[in-house]
Amino acid sequence: MRRRGIALLGSAAESRAGLAAGLLFGLEFGLINYGLHFTSASRVVVFLYLAPFVVAIGMPFISDTERLTRPQALGLIAAFTSLAFAFQEGFAAPAPRQWLGDMLALGAGIAWGATTLLIRASALSVAAPERTLMLQLAVSAPVMGIAAFFAAEPPPQFDLAATASIAFQAVIVAFASYLAWFWLLRHYPATRVSAFTFLTPVSGLVFGALLLGEPITARMLVAVAGIAIGIHLVNRR
Repeated sequence: MRRRGIALLGSAAESRAGLAAGLLFGLEFGLINYGLHFTSASRVVVFLYLAPFVVAIGMPFISDTERLTRPQALGLIAAFTSLAFAFQEGFAAPAPRQWLGDMLALGAGIAWGATTLLIRASALSVAAPERTLMLQLAVSAPVMGIAAFFAAEPPPQFDLAATASIAFQAVIVAFASYLAWFWLLRHYPATRVSAFTFLTPVSGLVFGALLLGEPITARMLVAVAGIAIGIHLVNRR
């Protein structure tokens, strides 16, 4: 930001919106982490990816030009249904208090969608993506650290694998991908961009097969095809 001449802090309105976005971001990941104590990762993934529907419902109140057409709504439904199909095996054998984990995951999905809506409805919609990212992480990082302390999380063990994982999360996920995400939200309709997030969990399945030798199943192929069709319906002219 210094090299490109982008100020670290913008207007007061941007700072207030950044504070709210950071709190929502921290809430999202706090709910995910706590929810995984009670329900399976597969169920968390499915409930979390209700976020694009939150964006689709809320965006018409922010911009009338982002109201979904019927084919676009069908595309979102097709993508979500395909995602649920991919992770269907994780819905077997309900665990005790699973409903609590499911509700926490649903809350995380709502928080994710609300963060996107907040960015589009506030001064952050025209702010530099770098500043939006900095504000969000500067608020959410200490919030999640405090939450981990009160949740009595065990201290991290920094072996080589853990350090490499943290480095990947920091450089590739928290820096590169979120920076690209905020740039996309500034330049493209939020509902259309959000549809692409359905590729994220399926990409996890694909990379599991490529990197970890996990099987590529017919269920995975059907899910990828369904999500691709859904994204096409949401974004086609």
